[in-house]
This record gives sequence, structure tokens and C-alpha cells, in this order.
Amino acid sequence: MATATATTWGLTRRSERSWGRVLRPWAKELTLILVLYGLWQYAGEWSLGRVDVALARGRTIWNVERAFYLPSERATQALFLHHRLALRGFNEFYAFIHTPALAICLVWLFVRHREHYPPVRTVLALVTGASLAIQLFPVAPPRLLPLLGIVDTGALIGPRVYTPGAPGLDQLSAMPSLHVGWSIVIAGAIVWVCRRPWRWLALAYPIVTLVTVVVTGNHFWADGIVVAVLCAGATLIVAKAYARPPVMPAPLDPSPDLVPEPSAVG
Repeated sequence: MATATATTWGLTRRSERSWGRVLRPWAKELTLILVLYGLWQYAGEWSLGRVDVALARGRTIWNVERAFYLPSERATQALFLHHRLALRGFNEFYAFIHTPALAICLVWLFVRHREHYPPVRTVLALVTGASLAIQLFPVAPPRLLPLLGIVDTGALIGPRVYTPGAPGLDQLSAMPSLHVGWSIVIAGAIVWVCRRPWRWLALAYPIVTLVTVVVTGNHFWADGIVVAVLCAGATLIVAKAYARPPVMPAPLDPSPDLVPEPSAVG
């Protein structure tokens, strides 16, 4: 799909026809988004490490969290383990919500708020790129660490996102959580663009997402914290990059009425 949109972008770059002018910006932005999405899908296959190393890193994150007195993922999951309907809802949310939500947000910005789209897209690109770089070093999610006692809720009641059997590298990209990162970008965009009081309800989306990735056993709390820091850093970079320089007022031409007459000589 990225190849098709890139080809369309290339073919319409010099076109002055109306359909070319309409397709060109869509093709450009879709190419960028699809490339990022494709890289995210394949990031696990490029991980630099082995499964045993990823498991060791997961245990290290667990120990560091306990040292900083973060809430226990096991205790959080235990609050919902006996509520099958709630678990199913968390699994469905994890499996099916994050990509359509991001797509809807980007289309909404591109169509209705075009002037706000570039900064949000750039934040998204920076966060996704930084996350993919970190994910080159595999980290096992809590559900793959048997000593933690955290249940793989997808395998328990479905739907199952990952294939059964021995974990492949595609499952070892727990740090950081792009589910949480994308939800923060979406919520931030809504709060920034909209002006109605209900816009603050959007902040519930990343909170629900963070709880979801923990309850399903797919991420540590630290995975969400790290990506939140990445979002904050990307936002600061983009805010500075897109800041408009102050417009200096043009010098006023002196009014003819204010020009002093030459003084009389002798």
C-alpha cells in the first residue's frame, strides 16, 4: 500500500490538474503513515537479541519497578481475572482499537483541521521512530515471564493477537508501548484542536489504554511511562520547530505632514 501511495504521489507531483492537486497531499501523507505502520509491524523481526536476553530484560524491568514502588501488574490484573466479560473487553480493546482510532484521528485532522495536522503527524512520526529504535533491543512482556504469575488473557479467553507456541521476536517488543504512545498523541491532538469543554474527556483514552495493556499482560507500567516521556520530548521538539517567528511591524513611512521644513538660511 505504501508503494502504491508513493507512486501516486510521484505521478501527481507535477500535475496541475484538479484531481492531481487533490490526490497529491493525500498520497504524500498516506505514504508516510503506511511506512511507519509497516516498520512497526516488522520491528520485532529485526530485534537485536535472543529470547533469553529479552526474558532477562523483562525481569529487570519488574525488579526496577518494585524498587520504585510502582503498582504491581500482577495485583492489577488480579482485580479483573474473575470478571470474564471485562477481560474479554480488555482483549478486544487491545486487539482492535488502537489502529482504527489513530487512522480516524489523522483523517479528521487532515480534513477538518489541516493547519494542525503537520505538527501532530510529526509528533507521531518522532514517537513511532524512537519507539522502533528502542524495540530493536527485545524485551519480554509480563505474560511471557512465568515466575511473575501474570496470565496471558488473550490465550485464556481470546481474541488472541499473537500466535501460540514459543515466543517469536515479534512478541518481544514490550518496551515501549506504542499502544499507549499513539493513544497519548490522539488525546493530545483532540485537546489541542478542539475548544469545547468535552475535549478533556479524551484524556481518558490513554489512561484506559495503559490499564488495558497491563491487565492483558502485554506490557509493564514502565512501558507506558517511557513512551509518555517520548511523547513529551517529541511535543517539545515539534513545538519549537513549528513556532512561528515573531512578525516585526514594517517601518512606517514618514507622513508628508510631519517632514520638517528646511530652515531658512541667512
